[in-house]
Amino acid sequence: MSSTSDTGTLYIVATPIGNLGDMTFRAVETLKNVSLIAAEDTRQTRKLLNHYDLSTPMMSYFEHNRLAQIPKIISKLLSYESVAIVSDAGTPGISDPAYRLIREAIDADIKVESIPGASASISALVSSGLPTDRFLFEGFLPPKKGRRTRLENLKDETATIILYESPYRLVKTLTQCEEIFGNRPAVVARELTKLFEEIKRGTLSELISYFSQSKPKGECVILIGKDNENVYFK
Repeated sequence: MSSTSDTGTLYIVATPIGNLGDMTFRAVETLKNVSLIAAEDTRQTRKLLNHYDLSTPMMSYFEHNRLAQIPKIISKLLSYESVAIVSDAGTPGISDPAYRLIREAIDADIKVESIPGASASISALVSSGLPTDRFLFEGFLPPKKGRRTRLENLKDETATIILYESPYRLVKTLTQCEEIFGNRPAVVARELTKLFEEIKRGTLSELISYFSQSKPKGECVILIGKDNENVYFK
């Protein structure tokens, strides 16, 4: 895939968050035509490429090898080769290491182009029933040190708060949110676009009770609404 600039182009390609049918035509065409795909998990991306009968070369790019891989990718881009960056699922740069590569490309005057598509945070937000006019994406909380401090800094926030969480820490995080925010309206969305998608709405205490009895599976999105009578679910 050629670029109109003096370098190759770094394409930020969104991929499905669960349902492979959510891949866009443009995303497939981009992955077909670039010289290289930088993938957070090459095994996961291989499944996607096989589904669409694509054979583009891949290289591994994730948090723990990014310092070694970024110079290699930048070198290819400066050699007029175009590269696509993909994450395990969703839009690269959102709670994953693509940000560092994108910033290095910009600093090197390399063209960066987004190929939009699925995002778990936006999919969860628009399905939640919580206000969408203002929202604050916080991503993953620190697994240990600094969790409560991050949440304490949000306790007066009136925009809808969006968090990512693993199923193993879901109840712990919901409990900490209730302790700090009070019993606000909230939603947990998990396994979005997959066969067992679940969107559970209620108050924080109701969600704690539910997920304490029904152990969740799959990555979860937590959404917390403001303390307003019009926002609580009936």
